[in-house]
Amino acid sequence: MEPVVHAFDPPDRFVAGTVGPPGQRTFFLQARVGRQIVSVSLEKQQVTILAARIDGLLDDLMEKAATRTIIPAVAPLDLADDAPLEQPIEEEFRAGTMTLSWDGDDERVVIEVFPFDEAAAIDDETGMALPETEPDEVFLVRLSAGVARAFVERAARVVSAGRPDCPFCGGPIDASGHLCVRANGFKRRA
Repeated sequence: MEPVVHAFDPPDRFVAGTVGPPGQRTFFLQARVGRQIVSVSLEKQQVTILAARIDGLLDDLMEKAATRTIIPAVAPLDLADDAPLEQPIEEEFRAGTMTLSWDGDDERVVIEVFPFDEAAAIDDETGMALPETEPDEVFLVRLSAGVARAFVERAARVVSAGRPDCPFCGGPIDASGHLCVRANGFKRRA
């Protein structure tokens, strides 16, 4: 059976965003074309890594590749997007594996997000990774370099808008503070 492909080539909008208060946020990747909206939930670390990898890919392209279009070093101001996620936010699936590539023919960043499948990841008896199975769904987004840089910039703001990090242990500090392992159990406050 062929997987359902949620393709956006290119999207009208592609952003990372959150729902919920700091410490209880759910992170989403959201793409829209016209009235079609797809939202995929993921972990904060996945947003951070995806943004860093996109940024690194674009930096490498600026240095090495001969492209027909200009790869911006920073996000173009006219592509900045500070609006909230679009409603309704209905999770298509939870993100598992993601791939990132550059399509040199169309000069686009290509992001593929596959659903997390705990049962397919590890064999309970052996603890070994199982052969990959065909996913039921795929979230596919193709972005110009400028839009990709704008995504990176917004993703960084979204991730940093949460709880502040403890300067000693790096763990998140709640409004009520946290027991810092590097401060011998003394409670640190935000």
